[in-house]
Amino acid sequence: MWIMVSGPYTAGGAGTAERAANLRAMNEAALALHRMGHVPVIGVNMALPVIEAGGGFDEVMMPLSLALAERYDACLRIGGASRGGDEEAERFRAAGKPVFRVIEEVPAP
Repeated sequence: MWIMVSGPYTAGGAGTAERAANLRAMNEAALALHRMGHVPVIGVNMALPVIEAGGGFDEVMMPLSLALAERYDACLRIGGASRGGDEEAERFRAAGKPVFRVIEEVPAP
């Protein structure tokens, strides 16, 4: 499957270190999907080079991510609160495509 990894990037006014950690979590999830034989994509990874080239954050980030959502088979929603991540996941649901969530294991007492 072609799967979009969706999660927080700038949520909650994340600073540079938090954004890097959020992106790393999405990249790690993408690597796990790749190792399972899927083709992962992360909207942030597609948008950041375009923004760096001179596109405005608001002009590029969510419009590009949501356009990608139209092309993929499913969404893997990771992490906590994220308006953008929720918008991406909702785009999949509205199209009748699956949205998967990572369920963290709770250690046994």
